[in-house]
Amino acid sequence: MNIIKKYNQSDESAILALLKEGDMGAYEAIYNEYWPRLYGYVYNRLKSKEVAEEIIQEVFFSLWKKHTELQLTHSLAAYLFTAVKYQLLNYLKSDRIRRIYISNLTPEQQSDNSNEEHIAATDLKNTMEKEVSRLPEKCQQVFRMSRHEHLSITDIANTLNISHKTVENHLTKALRQLRMVLGHHLFIILLLIGQ
Repeated sequence: MNIIKKYNQSDESAILALLKEGDMGAYEAIYNEYWPRLYGYVYNRLKSKEVAEEIIQEVFFSLWKKHTELQLTHSLAAYLFTAVKYQLLNYLKSDRIRRIYISNLTPEQQSDNSNEEHIAATDLKNTMEKEVSRLPEKCQQVFRMSRHEHLSITDIANTLNISHKTVENHLTKALRQLRMVLGHHLFIILLLIGQ
């Protein structure tokens, strides 16, 4: 039985109590309930499937990481949407800075840097591919289907005959491992792969 349905909205504290205890069923119910709305919110603003998925995945990863000490002053929906807005603003800020930097370059500087940027981008992609190949086989497969073939989580789950949650777990594991190794370069690489 879906936990969100089991407890009515006025008893959200019961769901949060289960989450704080580490109940994966509660986490999955929250995830399944809020993922589509949060994804739609980000996608409608950015029009990028990959970036929207990355932002929402980061929010849910953070929710699970902090589940034991989670203290909400408002509703869970307000908490999640605020977290998404924060991630979205960070993305827009870094994207705006990058665009301003590029627009301030003279045409000569832009063309002079193009070969260096191409080499740097290729090096980053190669580094990431090396790190992806170190992941467990199924995790690699899920990550490549998501990032290279641009398949949705549902499509990957159906193709591999595994649950939606298993796909999410593989992607979370892959992104966590890649983030540890590649740090702030990961987002740039994911954008390059998407092109």
